[in-house]
Amino acid sequence: MNNKPKFISLTEFLRIFSKLDFDKIPFNEFLKISTVKVGDRQIPLKQYAKEKQILSTDLRTLYKNIVNKNEYLTRFYETSLDPRITLSNPDPLSIQGEKPMKSKEMNNNQLVKYKNPIRNMHYHAILETTRSGFENNPSFLRVLKDLYNHLIIDYKIVTPSGIFYMNNGRLGSVFSSYYFRASIMNPYLVYSLNLSILKGTRIFTPTLGWTSYAYGFLECPDMKEYVGCDVIPSVCAKTQEFIQYRYPHIVSKIFCQPSENLAISRPFLTKYKSHFDVVFFSPPYYELELYPGKDQSTAQYTTYEQWLDQYWRQTIGLCYHVLKPGGTLCYILSGYGKNNEYDLLKDMNDIAKERFRLKRIENMYNKNVFVTADFHRETGEKIMFFVK
Repeated sequence: MNNKPKFISLTEFLRIFSKLDFDKIPFNEFLKISTVKVGDRQIPLKQYAKEKQILSTDLRTLYKNIVNKNEYLTRFYETSLDPRITLSNPDPLSIQGEKPMKSKEMNNNQLVKYKNPIRNMHYHAILETTRSGFENNPSFLRVLKDLYNHLIIDYKIVTPSGIFYMNNGRLGSVFSSYYFRASIMNPYLVYSLNLSILKGTRIFTPTLGWTSYAYGFLECPDMKEYVGCDVIPSVCAKTQEFIQYRYPHIVSKIFCQPSENLAISRPFLTKYKSHFDVVFFSPPYYELELYPGKDQSTAQYTTYEQWLDQYWRQTIGLCYHVLKPGGTLCYILSGYGKNNEYDLLKDMNDIAKERFRLKRIENMYNKNVFVTADFHRETGEKIMFFVK
């Protein structure tokens, strides 16, 4: 019998932040032992507050928010981590029955509740260990652990804008806007893409997208086979576990290795030559998000040019090999370029055009992909459709 995937419960989540006993830390003690983190430095809170002229009333509001941390943490869990999507449905994880988005209305922020099981399964990697490619942009969970377990306050929390939001009961807006969380493809968007446009029944994904690709595709009623690969062992294991639990009737295989390695694997190339209807993924945006592990493409290929040639060109060759004639390659990209040094959309599309014919481009709305240390903003992502 297949084991049910392990989801972190609210009780377990709250336990992560339970190292301090705030009944024994009155306000005056809080002022003495707390520090403000600025880069690699930690400055005593009392000293920092004096230098920045932070009002005592604002510090009391911060203290109150920290003491009452479970209010925010519970709200965050219920909004972003609770895997029970529809309590009224006998199958609370089911996407089936949802009306798919229309082809020109793809929005990664529609029915975002379907991101919850994904974010829950991979909460540690998504919220903490995946790093931003931009400097001075700490991870969401790291900031919360520092604050609630060690009274280390990131300086952005006590900037004028942070204090403004905190005084208006919106400290959570500071956390969600200023601190890095890995981006997630909404399984409902994947589900909609397949039902409205792709019509695939045999799918290959050169990354696993935190299990969201498998979840979205395998909720479609006519699916026959799903094969995917990734280089993060925990993602591979949890994706395979999720598939075996929810979709044991579907032929599936997960390869825990880089896609460019599969491109030179004779057994893989022989087995899956011209096999799939659809290849789909949102490839790594080069250095926008940095994942742990020595097998990551950005760890293997140290320059942008090398990354394009050794990772992307090899992966495109793999996609071409495994697709049936007339099959569809679909990937999602934005024109992100760090300091305008490069243009991912143009450069990666140019390489794809070496093998495939570009059929169409659609817009995808996605305000929640984190691109700077400023508030989230629309990133102008495009859904590319190529034909073999």
